[in-house]
Amino acid sequence: MIRYLFSIVVVLNIFSSAHSQNTKKSAKIIIIDAGHGGSDVGARGTETNEATITLAVAQKLAKALRQQLGGFNILETRPYFELPGGLTNANAANRYRAEFANKNNGDLFISLHCNAAGRRPGGWYAKKVVGREARTRYVKKGRKKVKQTYYVNQYEEVWVENAAKGTETYIWAVGKNNQKVTSMHQTNQEEEDDYYNEENEGSGEDSLLLPDPNDPAERARMLIYAQHYFRKSYALANLVEQEFVASGRSSRGVQQRNHKGIWVLQATGMPSILVEMGFISNTEDQAYLMSEQGQNTIVENIVKAVKDYLEKYS
Repeated sequence: MIRYLFSIVVVLNIFSSAHSQNTKKSAKIIIIDAGHGGSDVGARGTETNEATITLAVAQKLAKALRQQLGGFNILETRPYFELPGGLTNANAANRYRAEFANKNNGDLFISLHCNAAGRRPGGWYAKKVVGREARTRYVKKGRKKVKQTYYVNQYEEVWVENAAKGTETYIWAVGKNNQKVTSMHQTNQEEEDDYYNEENEGSGEDSLLLPDPNDPAERARMLIYAQHYFRKSYALANLVEQEFVASGRSSRGVQQRNHKGIWVLQATGMPSILVEMGFISNTEDQAYLMSEQGQNTIVENIVKAVKDYLEKYS
């Protein structure tokens, strides 16, 4: 799995600058992100992979939003199979996705992914106890040998279906705002410097300036931004999952990842969601994700959710 860790302070600094720029623009911006790409194919199914599915659905979603949302500019982080930005490193590509959204002053960020679980896509063979066979042996007891009965398990190779299936939509976890604002700032300044030196060397671009989380006013401002975008992200994610359920999908609901951050959610200065469209490791879900009908329904679900969200929050 790709490691997604960075300072919330960087995120919230982006939030404040993005907010001031958004007041000056006329068009609304929605960023569509096809997860993975190129050599980073993501999760694998028995017939396809995550990068292929996310690209197909992202292209359809971008097209549908352009057709149905007047006055909106729909931008794609990865409109081709390769990693975005001409990059070859998956971690750098994920940073690029967030930068792309922030530099374009996005109003919404929607990242598309496929889930995976279990030992192997589709399923696997495992040994199952189907009975017990009685056997005898002689053991020494004092000066004598006595007959003893013992049992040996009888096994059979059985097929175990990879049963995990359904949708879920991730948002950035708000529950650890306070810890992130304090500790992540202290531990990730060097990591941030390394990244900008690597990616922006010779570009003439300035590195992001970090606000001081020890300043009570700055800390309060950062926490307000985090809570503001959390509420909007949750609203959109919930609408997406409701649409999935309405179309007959099995939903695992809206999720927050508290143990580890998700970069594209953590570093985007706008309401952001990551949609796990189904388990590519499950045969039924994979067939749905690969089919034109399935992809079109997913697009219809997300478009409906976005429209409902915009009607409420525009």
